[in-house]
Amino acid sequence: MMSIRKKQICGLLKGIETGDPASVVVVNQDKYIQHNPQTHDGGEGLAALFKRLSESNPRVNIVRVFEDGDYIFAHTEYDFAKSNIGFEVFRFEGDQAIEHWDNIQLRKGPNASNHSMVDGTTEVSDIHKTEVNRKIVSSFINEVLISGNIDALEHYIDTECYIEHNPHLEDDILSLRTALSKSAANGENVIQYKTNHRLLAEGNFVLSVSEGFTNGVHSAFYDLFRVSSGKLVEHWDTTEAISPRDEWKNNNGKF
Repeated sequence: MMSIRKKQICGLLKGIETGDPASVVVVNQDKYIQHNPQTHDGGEGLAALFKRLSESNPRVNIVRVFEDGDYIFAHTEYDFAKSNIGFEVFRFEGDQAIEHWDNIQLRKGPNASNHSMVDGTTEVSDIHKTEVNRKIVSSFINEVLISGNIDALEHYIDTECYIEHNPHLEDDILSLRTALSKSAANGENVIQYKTNHRLLAEGNFVLSVSEGFTNGVHSAFYDLFRVSSGKLVEHWDTTEAISPRDEWKNNNGKF
C-alpha cells in the first residue's frame, strides 16, 4: 500500500498538468527550501511554476516512487513542449514538504539494448536489505565513479543479468567501462564524478545524488540502481548541467 507521503507527492507532481495551486498545499511555504536553480523559493514560487507549465498541456507520469525516512523520491516522465525524464526528491517535516531537489534530462533512446530511460522493474522488495544495499551503492560510487577504479566494475555489477537504461550505453558493461575511461583532449576524463551528496534507499532501490563534470561542464548526476543478491543489476540515470550562479533564482544551491 502506498504511504500517505507518497500519495501527497504524486498528487503534487500531477498538479503540473492542471496548474491547480491547491496541488501545492503539501508544501510548507514558510519553510520550503527550493534547490532547483530555475525556481523561486517557497510554495508560491512552485505554484507559479506549475501554472506556467500547465499552459503547454503537459503530461506527467510517476514511474517509480520511494520513501526513505523523511524523504520521498520519484522517477518521472514529463511531456511538455519537449519530453523529459526526471528525478524528484522531497524532504518532509511532519505532514508537509519543506525541501526539494530535482534533476531533469531530455528524453533520449531507446539505447542499443532497446531499453528506454524509464522502463524496467518498479516493484520495491527486500526492505530488510535497505541499509546493506545503500552501503553497496555507496562503495560503488566512491570506489569506481569517484576514485576511478574501473577494474572493480565486475566486483559490483552482475555481468550476467545487468540491465542498462542510460540512452548512450548498453547492457554489456564494456560500454560502461569505455564511457568511464574516455578522455577529452585535455587528458581529463569526459565523465568525472567528484562528490556524492546523498544516497536514498528503499529496499532494492538506491538513488545516488552526485556532482561532477561532463565534457568539462559542471553537472549533477542522479543514478538509480536496483540491487539483487549484493550486486547492481539495473541502472537508470539523468545528467543535468548546473546553470551559472548568476542565473539562479534562489540561493540554495543545486545540492
